[in-house]
Amino acid sequence: MKSISQWLYQISSGWLALVGLLVFAAFIAFILPEQARSAAQAANGAEAPDGRFFYTPRELYQTAETFGPDGRSAYILARWTFDVAWPLAYTLFLGTGISWLLKRAAIGNGWKYLNLVPLTGMVFDFLENTAVTVVMARFPQTSPVFAALAAVFTPLKWLFVNGSFVILLGAIIVGLLSRKKSPTR
Repeated sequence: MKSISQWLYQISSGWLALVGLLVFAAFIAFILPEQARSAAQAANGAEAPDGRFFYTPRELYQTAETFGPDGRSAYILARWTFDVAWPLAYTLFLGTGISWLLKRAAIGNGWKYLNLVPLTGMVFDFLENTAVTVVMARFPQTSPVFAALAAVFTPLKWLFVNGSFVILLGAIIVGLLSRKKSPTR
């Protein structure tokens, strides 16, 4: 983990953080609205499991049933196309942004590993996608282990992804405050 954190600090320049921001903004402006529209159409009125903070395995099976065969197929396809690119996009933005900002701020050693939080969120996102895919693909057969794992991975994903935004905001504030204290920076 130490070497991954150090690597992120090494590659995180202002330019790469800006590229990450532009990629993230492009996803939000152009790709997410279309993805949301097509997902809602395929879901037969059910809310996708990965859009909720928490659900039970039973609720996941109810969602799979409501989706129907076409909705489940569309959901699985989206998880392995769009939902591979989207975590990479937000992780590029958050990971390089946090690393670049923390590198510039005067922070203690204990805080330097905060740049790994977005990567952890991405890992849980991919684990969630895998577990939910197995449940959707095997439905109506049950996959209790994968359903239980999905119900754990989803809130962990949201905790780490949303936590990354909090860390980014904190890094911006610390950077601004340290700049204010030291005008020669």
